Amino acid sequence: MRSRTATWFECKIRYEKTMEDGMQKKVTEAYVVDALSFSEAEERIIEEMSSYISGEFNVTDIKKAPYGEIFFSDQEMADRWYKAKLQFITLDEKTEKEKRSNVNYLVQAGSFNGAVKNLEEVMGGTMIDYSIVSVNETTLMDVFEHLAKASKQDDKPEFEG
Repeated sequence: MRSRTATWFECKIRYEKTMEDGMQKKVTEAYVVDALSFSEAEERIIEEMSSYISGEFNVTDIKKAPYGEIFFSDQEMADRWYKAKLQFITLDEKTEKEKRSNVNYLVQAGSFNGAVKNLEEVMGGTMIDYSIVSVNETTLMDVFEHLAKASKQDDKPEFEG
């Protein structure tokens, strides 16, 4: 498991998909991209999807995602995305009362139980008291991370053969 914190946007695209029976059907699919703004999110989803979709497609919706951190699985069977709501329990030093705060995460897993297991694997390494409030499968198709460009040291001018 690895985690990535970023500003995430949920993007919906609509296009004609060829179904298993060979028929064309208009579908709307949801994806997540990391970006700094709505316009960058639109640019990123168009760039990512143009290599997967032949023909026209429209970006029908972009909204800021309700999670700041995503847990990526390295398991091959982890092909689903689950939205997990965790509640962190802290003590208010002044009033000495328990304070509960909710945080949403996106977890990649192959099943509901796998999502819970992945959450516990990541959170087990922390000292924070937490409880899992809910875990729900999403309709998200994929998450596209912004991959860092190659470092400038690797870029050699063409004339330096």
